[in-house]
Amino acid sequence: LFIAFPSLRLLYLLDEINEPLVTLKTIGHQWYWSYEYSDFMNIEFDSYMIPMNELNINNFRLLDVDNRVILPMNSQIRILVTAADVIHSWTIPAFGVKVDGTPGRLNQTNFFMNRPGLFYGQCSEICGANHSFMPIVIESIPTNFFIKWIMNYSNSLDDWKQ
Repeated sequence: LFIAFPSLRLLYLLDEINEPLVTLKTIGHQWYWSYEYSDFMNIEFDSYMIPMNELNINNFRLLDVDNRVILPMNSQIRILVTAADVIHSWTIPAFGVKVDGTPGRLNQTNFFMNRPGLFYGQCSEICGANHSFMPIVIESIPTNFFIKWIMNYSNSLDDWKQ
């Protein structure tokens, strides 16, 4: 009992999410990730690895993507992870986050980014022949720049639909 009660309290505190500012839904496909910012007018995009023949001098081979995930810093972020085909694992080592995406299930975790920058990760599940070609790039920016990015992205979608 002396071990159980403190452990149950800690498990409850670790699992509780305190009103996240942004919810990001992540869907693993073979061999790319799809992202949905469902809090902001259904902003959706796919994120593919940049092929080696299209890399710039400042890109990382096998780690950079064409569409980065943009998230605000100093904010509680909720990630919902699932998969469309096989089991994937959304992993960002700098955040200590590793969530398995399983077809038909929705897993959830949260994290807090306290500094701006680029954070890299990859699918860490053996999900097929090219599973190492599923990089993840998170760009952490100040909240006011994030709001401007959301507004510009939404406006560009409206212009595209017309």
